[in-house]
Amino acid sequence: MGISFDNALGVHEQALQFKVKRSEVLAQNLINADTPNYKARDIDFKSVLNNEQASSNTRLHATNKRHIAPSNLSFDPQLKYRNPLQPSLDGNTVDEQVEMTKFAKNTMDFQASFQFLNGKFKGLRNAIKGE
Repeated sequence: MGISFDNALGVHEQALQFKVKRSEVLAQNLINADTPNYKARDIDFKSVLNNEQASSNTRLHATNKRHIAPSNLSFDPQLKYRNPLQPSLDGNTVDEQVEMTKFAKNTMDFQASFQFLNGKFKGLRNAIKGE
């Protein structure tokens, strides 16, 4: 009997992919903080989650009538423009403090997901070793 990594790891792999993509978007915003007419963008986690729940690719597979295992989620985020708190005169909507705060929080969320996933791998390794 083989180990199904999809079932063992759950949605944590997709969560890491989401956080990596969001880091790229936030870094792009910071890079373009001085670019005239640049519009800050972000990925809305709630909309990604709602799209995944509504898609036909997301189906729950029950292994037992009391157990529900999540299926794999495809990842195709929709970038949205951020409403600026105070737009600049040159049309740039990037607020460096907001971007840096969001980037730092996203980094902490990534680290938490990574540590959880690392724990899952340690558990699988211990199960294979019989510990």
